[in-house]
Order: sequence, then C-alpha cells, then structure tokens
Amino acid sequence: MIKNTFGFDKPEDSPGFLLWQTTITWQRKIKNALDPFGISHAQFVILAITLWFESKKQEVSQSLIVRQSRLDKMTVSKSLKKLVEHGLVMREENQKDSRAKCVRLTRTGQMVTARMVSIIEKVDSGFFDSIKKLDQQALLKILQQLVINSENTEP
Repeated sequence: MIKNTFGFDKPEDSPGFLLWQTTITWQRKIKNALDPFGISHAQFVILAITLWFESKKQEVSQSLIVRQSRLDKMTVSKSLKKLVEHGLVMREENQKDSRAKCVRLTRTGQMVTARMVSIIEKVDSGFFDSIKKLDQQALLKILQQLVINSENTEP
C-alpha cells in the first residue's frame, strides 16, 4: 500500500491547488475574450499597464512593466517586439537615460487596449460577481497580502 504523502485529505483542502484551479479557470475565460484580437494575456497586461500609466501622465519603461506585471524580462521584451510589429506600441529613446527605452501606445494601440480593457473588466465581473462584494473585498486584501509577502521572501 502506498503511504499518503500529501498534507491534505483531499485536493480541495490545498490552497495552492485551489488557487491553481481558480487561476486556470479565470485565464481560460480571459484567453477566450482576447483570442479575437490575436493578443495573448501577457501582451494584454503589458498594453493595459502602458495605458494605465499613460493616462496618469507617467513615462512607461520596460523595467516599469516588468515590476508592475511581474512578468519576466524576456517575456516582456518578446511581447513588446510583437506589439510593435502589430502597430500597437512604439519604443522610443528615453530622454533621461539613453540605455532605456520609453514604451508608448500608438493611437491604434490606445483604442484597441481601451476596448480590450472594457471586455476584460466584464469578464472579471462575470467571474468574481459569483461571490458577495464583502467576500470580493476580503479576497483582494488576501491576494494583496500574498503579493507583498512574496516580495519579501524572494531572493
């Protein structure tokens, strides 16, 4: 007989497994919403971050996108190249730092991103509205705390 090596009686008792199931389910819905645009989830996040900071009149750099999204540098770099090819993003010289590039949305990029944000926010609402507003607020606080804690424990 195989000894039980798991710390849980059933998979549904594992927070990691439940987080994974929830994430996969949510990501599938996001992917389906983005497929008509030919944009990956990572590319959408990059576009949305850029639109957010541009709307706040803040300069956007590749390193800012990496920090804000928590995507790895290579994924951001490759995604930006594709977004430039699609005419959604421009990369320009940074006036303050010649080693860095500023990332800007093109007019088309602004319009397409705004449209996608609206669609994705509806997907999010449909997904998260299945729980009460108070529970949504509690979930946000828990997720924010997990992100903060992971920042403090990363090498």
